[in-house]
Amino acid sequence: MVLLDAEHRPSGTAPRTEVHTARTPLHLAFSCYLLDDSGRVLLTRRATSKQTFAGVWTNSFCGHPRPGEPMEDAVHRYAVRELGTTVRDLHCVLPSFRYRAVDASGIVENELCPVFVATCDGPLAPNPDEVDALRWVSEDELRGAVAAAPWALSPWMVEQVAELGLAGSTWGRVAS
Repeated sequence: MVLLDAEHRPSGTAPRTEVHTARTPLHLAFSCYLLDDSGRVLLTRRATSKQTFAGVWTNSFCGHPRPGEPMEDAVHRYAVRELGTTVRDLHCVLPSFRYRAVDASGIVENELCPVFVATCDGPLAPNPDEVDALRWVSEDELRGAVAAAPWALSPWMVEQVAELGLAGSTWGRVAS
């Protein structure tokens, strides 16, 4: 994984197994929201075998670029790895999103995590090691879930939805 300094510049690398701990260093990641052709958003329920935030509903998929890997390439790679699909019309909507969250086991997520939106370009075949369930929702349903049950959702998605606003199909209009 790509480690970052306080100014968000690459400062080294570390194996993934050594990074997510109670003292997780700042590192590079991404989040991606997939849309279908009618504008619905794909939410996924994280597999219960996941190390952090197991079983919570979240954005379509997340991941970490390899050292030297362009972020867009990492997004495409994880779309195949986690959801068995390809994506098109990929664009970054929150380039500087950063969060820190602690799950119930005490493991810390500490990431500079640009947020992408893309259109799903094929059938879904979720990897059961990553995803327990899928659900396509409207923007109104997503906002309603965040308002009604933020505790059942990933903390990064709750923060991202707040930053995006999502008023009137904001997905494609946030500056990249």
